[in-house]
Amino acid sequence: MGDTTPTPDPFAPVSRGAWTLDPEWAFLNHGSYGGAPRAVLDEQAALRARLERQPVKFMRELEPMLDEARCGAAAFVGADPDDIAFVRNATEGVNAVLRSLEFRPGDEILVTDHEYNACRNAADFVAERTGAVVVCADVPRGLGAPGDVVDRVASRVTARTRLAMISHITSPTGLMWPARDITRALQGRGVEVLIDGAHAPGMTALDVNEIGADYYAANFHKWTCAPKGAAMLHVRRDRQARIHPAVISHGRNDPRTDRSRFRLEFDWTGTADPTPALCVPGAIAAVGAMLEGGWPAVMRANRAKALAGRAMVSAAIDAPPPVPEAFIGSLAAVELPDRVFPGASAMEVKARLEAALVEVPVIQRPDGSRLVRLSAHLYNRREEYERLAVALAAGMR
Repeated sequence: MGDTTPTPDPFAPVSRGAWTLDPEWAFLNHGSYGGAPRAVLDEQAALRARLERQPVKFMRELEPMLDEARCGAAAFVGADPDDIAFVRNATEGVNAVLRSLEFRPGDEILVTDHEYNACRNAADFVAERTGAVVVCADVPRGLGAPGDVVDRVASRVTARTRLAMISHITSPTGLMWPARDITRALQGRGVEVLIDGAHAPGMTALDVNEIGADYYAANFHKWTCAPKGAAMLHVRRDRQARIHPAVISHGRNDPRTDRSRFRLEFDWTGTADPTPALCVPGAIAAVGAMLEGGWPAVMRANRAKALAGRAMVSAAIDAPPPVPEAFIGSLAAVELPDRVFPGASAMEVKARLEAALVEVPVIQRPDGSRLVRLSAHLYNRREEYERLAVALAAGMR
């Protein structure tokens, strides 16, 4: 789970000026789209200028540049570069897997009630077209230990379960789950595993090979702070022949034999801006250099800040944290009691917070509960969490 090494001051100053964020806002929503530092944006601008000076030459030289970027990305996530394909976002990677696999009527796709809506939509879409069934495991937020998650998910496996799509870090609820243990429990019962690791790179020390999932999709434009549109799909070597990109292009019948079909198909899916992927190693280096101790220190600091921010908000509205600290990385959700903005929907609460210049997602769960999900990255200041706490407390009755 998360690194529990104590951090003396979770709000030790790191220059917010390293980012281009609007200083007027309390920006507590890094988890939605990330945020690239100025240095990374400058690198991307230089690459784009080079691209536009001679587009054909740039595209002709793109392949070795992608290979170099892939090596940097692979080292960061604990993977072999040959098993990684760059995609625009984790959702695209999830779609590539779901729409490549063959499902028969009655096959089951196992998910949980914490899945990201876009990925759940992809699973439902595939099920509707093939006659497969999406089975949803209910995982209560109040579980006491990460191992309880493994048991809840595994309990829904049947002889018909073909694939499980499970989040490593849940998007709506901000919970860090034991991806390796879930993977092993499911594979031990003959189920292929697709991990949606959208938030994992840069939030937690990641070793994709150690997790061992058949498929692992993740973003570099979130916690790693690469430009938007930088993500990966990792496919285990013995699964690659049957996985194809969401867009089929020239790689499908490329006669070359010096590269795998997996690489040929995913590396070119039509004309697009390749600079986000090319900037991944630079983003890893830039953010890792912001604290002495590199990325381990960055992850510790962000986690400590998320826990401190959660504590501030919980105290302000008298709402105990819904999950133990073991589930928390650099996202943390707090459930809003009925007395906070009573009768207001999640959308209405969000509008009230935006009026106070607080950017934070407010999520309406299927059971009617409302969650505020706060993020923590190096640029966040104590006063931003205090502003959120004050704005929520102002809505209490």
